[in-house]
Amino acid sequence: MLILCLSVERKSVFTKVKSEIINLKSQIDTSLPVMEDFYTLQGEGFHQGKAAYFIRLGGCDVGCVWCDVKDSWDAEKHPKLKIESLKLKVKKTPAKIVVITGGEPLMHDLTGLTKELQAAGLKTHIETSGAHPISGSWDWICLSPKKFKAPLPGIVPLANELKIVVFNKSDFDWAEKYAALTSPTCKLFLQPEWDKATEITPLIIEYIKAHPQWELSLQIHKYINVP
Repeated sequence: MLILCLSVERKSVFTKVKSEIINLKSQIDTSLPVMEDFYTLQGEGFHQGKAAYFIRLGGCDVGCVWCDVKDSWDAEKHPKLKIESLKLKVKKTPAKIVVITGGEPLMHDLTGLTKELQAAGLKTHIETSGAHPISGSWDWICLSPKKFKAPLPGIVPLANELKIVVFNKSDFDWAEKYAALTSPTCKLFLQPEWDKATEITPLIIEYIKAHPQWELSLQIHKYINVP
C-alpha cells in the first residue's frame, strides 16, 4: 500500500512539473505586435551606414517627450505577426543584420524571435532603453537610457554600445553616469535630439573634443531620406 501511494505521489509530481514546463514554453511569445518592418541602412551609432532589416515592435512605457515614433507606444494598435512570418520576410532580402527596436522591445519576450533569426544565420541587434529585463540572444546590444524611466542595473554592463540622446546640457552628466557602469569595451556615442540638432550638435562636438572616449552619432537616415 505504501509503495502504491509513493508511486501515485511521484506520478503526480511528474505531471505537475511537466505541466509547468508546458506552461513556460507557452509563455514564450510566438507572435509580436509590429508597428513596421523594413530593409534600409542603419542610421545611428556604431553600425551606421550598414544594411539592416528593422523590426519595430509596438509598446513603450518610457514616455520620452521628444520621441519621434509615439505611434509605437500602444501595443494594442499594431497587428501581431508570427515570428516565422517575420523571419521569412527578412530572408526575402539580402540582410545579414536584423535590428529589433521600438517602442521598447524588451516589454516583450524576445527569446523565440532571436532564436529563429539566429538559426537562419542572421545577426540580432537590439536598441533598448534597458527599462525592462533582458530577453533573447543578442549579437549587439545598443543601450540608450532615458531619464523618463531609468535602465535596470543588470543590463548596463551587457551593452556593446551606449548611445545617449542629448536634449540639453545636463545630459552630458547623465551620459557619464552610465558610461562609468558599462564594460571597458563598450562603444560610447552622443547623439543630438533631432529637433534641437542645430543648437545641440556644436555642444556635442566641443564635448567630444574634450572627452575623446565619446563619438558622434547622427541620424543619417533622416539626412538621406530613408526609413
